[in-house]
Amino acid sequence: MKIDAGWTGWTDLPLRLTGSVLEEVLDGGQAFRWQRQPGGVWHGAWEGSIARLRTAEDRGLQWSAPVSLAPEVGRTLPRYLALETDFPALAEALPRRTDPHIAGCIGAFPNLRILRQPIGETLLCFLFSAAKQIVQIKQMTARIAERHGAPLGRPPGSERRLPTWAEIARLTESDLRQCLLGFRARHVHGTARYLAARPGWLEETESLPYAEAKERLLALPGVGEKIADCVLLFGAGRLEAFPVDVWILRAMASRYRLQGWRPAQVAHFGRVHFGPLAGLAQQYLFAYERSVGRNSRPKDDPVRVL
Repeated sequence: MKIDAGWTGWTDLPLRLTGSVLEEVLDGGQAFRWQRQPGGVWHGAWEGSIARLRTAEDRGLQWSAPVSLAPEVGRTLPRYLALETDFPALAEALPRRTDPHIAGCIGAFPNLRILRQPIGETLLCFLFSAAKQIVQIKQMTARIAERHGAPLGRPPGSERRLPTWAEIARLTESDLRQCLLGFRARHVHGTARYLAARPGWLEETESLPYAEAKERLLALPGVGEKIADCVLLFGAGRLEAFPVDVWILRAMASRYRLQGWRPAQVAHFGRVHFGPLAGLAQQYLFAYERSVGRNSRPKDDPVRVL
């Protein structure tokens, strides 16, 4: 793909992913600001960064960015992609020798990884997720950025970052409903007011141990067990978090004979069975279950549902 004017050339990253695994990482429910472009290129944004990613034959993963944002992207992209974490080695530590199903999931998605996104953006996007499919979450995310986010790049282009929680706190619930949020506007508005009254609360939460951090998140309006675990897994790097949505309920019922178990029971089983890497196992289970059920899934079947 020819680079647009104003964008850098392609830079190699020390990471090898197949195109299907890259798609699962960027568009499988971890993040909601990535869009597929022609030629196997993905265009995305987080905080003050915009980047394009692609897999290049015999070269691994590559990135490009607007020239004005390239220094920021070069600084933040390694953390965003969690390049410091050796996920293949962690996958080897999962019980793949005694659990044939997780072994099959790992084989189907080699080098699958978990993003380390900004926790504030992660919380916002997963508050949008209640009873919604990925495409709908992406629509809400795009709408709130378009209406209330600051422009990115120099000179400013059409792309905008997500509003910060401090900026959201200055909006009304009506403003948020105009971003397609529906009843979620109340939760986002309440969370913004809660965080505005407690500067540094979210950053402090990010640094706490899993159980304590989750307890704090559960105090926020609209945050239940699944959203709290998603925020901790995708925004705070807590690999012991085991989010339970409709796909995981199905997987654990059919693959592990947990029919009729409640989400909290399934989450507890996941953390016990897979140990401190339960969140990584969850991503393999989730990716595999979606891949085998993609053609048979009803159109109204929500993804990552509370």
